[in-house]
Amino acid sequence: MTAAISRGTTPASPPGTRILVVGGGYVGLYTALRLQKKLKPELKRGEAEIVVVTPDPYMTYQPFLPEAAAGSISPRHVVVPLRRVLDRCRIVIGEARSIDHEKRTATVTTLATEEEGTGAVDIAYDELVLAPGSISRTLPVPGLADHGIGFKTVEEAIGLRNHVLEQMDIASSTRDPAIRDAALTFVFVGGGYAGVEALGELEDMARYASRYYHNVKAEDMKWILVEASGRILPEVGAEMGTYTVRELRRRNIDVRLETRLDSCEDRVAVLSDGARFPTRTVVWTAGVKPHPILAASDLPRTERGRLKCTAQLSVDGAAHAWGAGDAAAVPDVTAAEPGTECAPNAQHAVRQARTLGDNIVASLRGQPLKEYEHKYVGSVASLGLHKGVAHVYGRKLKGYPAWFMHRVYHLSRVPTFNRKARVLAEWTLSGLFKREIVSLGSLEHPRAEFELAAGGERPKESS
Repeated sequence: MTAAISRGTTPASPPGTRILVVGGGYVGLYTALRLQKKLKPELKRGEAEIVVVTPDPYMTYQPFLPEAAAGSISPRHVVVPLRRVLDRCRIVIGEARSIDHEKRTATVTTLATEEEGTGAVDIAYDELVLAPGSISRTLPVPGLADHGIGFKTVEEAIGLRNHVLEQMDIASSTRDPAIRDAALTFVFVGGGYAGVEALGELEDMARYASRYYHNVKAEDMKWILVEASGRILPEVGAEMGTYTVRELRRRNIDVRLETRLDSCEDRVAVLSDGARFPTRTVVWTAGVKPHPILAASDLPRTERGRLKCTAQLSVDGAAHAWGAGDAAAVPDVTAAEPGTECAPNAQHAVRQARTLGDNIVASLRGQPLKEYEHKYVGSVASLGLHKGVAHVYGRKLKGYPAWFMHRVYHLSRVPTFNRKARVLAEWTLSGLFKREIVSLGSLEHPRAEFELAAGGERPKESS
């Protein structure tokens, strides 16, 4: 009998049960939402408390990052404010540094700990939901740490948009052909969702913006996609992946399969096939890895570093600990092949959170737990305005129908009616008016002008 089943048959937990949720992403937000709904009577009576520890006061809906980078959606509508949505939870803005589950404590640093000089604080808990998500997986590529740009947060997405437009400004104003060529060369590493959608949306945006430059044409720009394997977008199937390659190349995007980035030192991207591209833009989207907090805990993990979970979403062999999403290796009970795990994507994370919340409530009330069961329905991907690919319920779509399905699906999944209405309004307005092509790169240095006026020096540009 697994730990999850035995947990579900124990007597109800005593009054004052504290549920600690580590992470404010898909799983963290949706689990806390489910818990505050299901435990409403207990929360009112003070018999339960939900504490959410997260480094940001918002949840980022990552599928909208490419459209935010392209200017189709405002950045503030890509995020969901946790304090407003989780109004019955206690939100702690900070980082969980380590977890001692045997002692039921999590060591957390907050925004105030550095100011106070008191160091990290320990938060005791009765039930733990460990859902920190994942972080970018980098490789020891020379120059990557100095010149690479990530694409996992809303700050990185907007920073990349500003960066691309600034490169077009540089190319438009320079007299040096080498600087112009490097400014108009954009290298994306990674052929998954993040890389392909980011490249597709930004190339579309830059192509549109070029009409407003007197000496920069769309044909002057070089867009390069580097993928180490022999295919891109494996989630949509081989046929749709091949179509995507063909569609991108039709747009003069250089897609290089079975190719790696060997170096980007001195602003030169050196590929494993021998190609060299002077460039000021290297976007790294080559996969993710488990959050470091998992290794800083005493909870069991798989060989790949993810939490070892049961089908009931409890941590295998660790009572009162739960996991889901990117951080957890959850058995896929719908798969024909034994040992198959659920893919670490938003489709599973949102549904796992609902089951996870229900199972925690059932455990607290001494009721049996349920297994997480969801058959993967397919995937959709945007390749720019009115362009996309989809493989859903066995049906393959491309072009406008796939792009429309992409928008409809993600609009239905973004949390809260407030965000749905705002995103839909922005899409409607963007269909009636022209795109915004303004770069607000100065936002990264908001005090620069004042410091200059006060006798300081202008900060050096990193781009």
